[in-house]
Amino acid sequence: MEPILEVRNLKKYFSVSDGTLHAVDDVSFSIEEGKTLGIVGESGCGKSTLGRTIIHLLDSTDGQIFFHGKDITHVSKTELHELRKQMQIIFQDPFSSLNPRMTTTQLIAEPLQNAGIPKDQIRDRVFELMDTVGLASRLVNSYPHELDGGRRQRIGIARALALTPQFVVCDEPVSALDVSIQAQILNLMLELQEKLNLTYIFITHDLSVVRYISDEILVMYLGQAIEKCEADELFVHPMHPYTQALLSAVPVADIHYQEERIILKGEITSPVNPKPGCRFAARCPYVTDQCRQDTPALRPITPGHVVACHRAEALQCG
Repeated sequence: MEPILEVRNLKKYFSVSDGTLHAVDDVSFSIEEGKTLGIVGESGCGKSTLGRTIIHLLDSTDGQIFFHGKDITHVSKTELHELRKQMQIIFQDPFSSLNPRMTTTQLIAEPLQNAGIPKDQIRDRVFELMDTVGLASRLVNSYPHELDGGRRQRIGIARALALTPQFVVCDEPVSALDVSIQAQILNLMLELQEKLNLTYIFITHDLSVVRYISDEILVMYLGQAIEKCEADELFVHPMHPYTQALLSAVPVADIHYQEERIILKGEITSPVNPKPGCRFAARCPYVTDQCRQDTPALRPITPGHVVACHRAEALQCG
């Protein structure tokens, strides 16, 4: 099956006072239609920048982006306008991403108006979207400050779905919500995915959440993809030392669970003008001279499981 989205060696650099910040550095992956790719990593690892670059909220520095087999790395304004109908984003903070001076109806209608939908069709479509995301019709004239976080995020989801996209970047859509509300939004997103055949990139730092919603998981560290495989496989057989440390920090609701947490030591390597070698080397308990000198490539270790780690390669060969 041809992937709906394919990213090849994507890079996004920013010029800073000290040099060049490698926010996204040589990331490659693909997603099949109707599936969810979870992207996890520490704050500042480039997750959100990657998602925004894919949908052209940021221009890429290098690499290629393919959507339905078509190269969309560089598109004209007219092409981008059409592409917006197929690729959308749900933002992290449902309060700051909504105009506080607009009502629920106006917020959901805005993307429809921008797309040139006839006025006589917009009202019906707004009510249809509100019903789809579970917003009561009595909230049509409510402003964002009058709603709780869950309802505000439902408006954000409705806006993202207004033009019936096929692919949605979900940029930490539940991290700003209470745990009970998180579950409601996650279940809603899964229902919508099945109903509308949506494809998601789900960006988060919460490993419990990403396992629940994802088919595959990509782990990022300082702008690079370091491990990717099926969600259950990652939790059962993590191969990269950074992934192992992340998973050891996930809380387990079992008083008899005694596995020790892996405490990482050492300083985080600067993503500004990074030197060759593994960027995790300064914190890795298994570091070797090869790790400090040669940048590991993302290679298949087992079928469907790719890792950028010299140690993982050596263990597999052994």
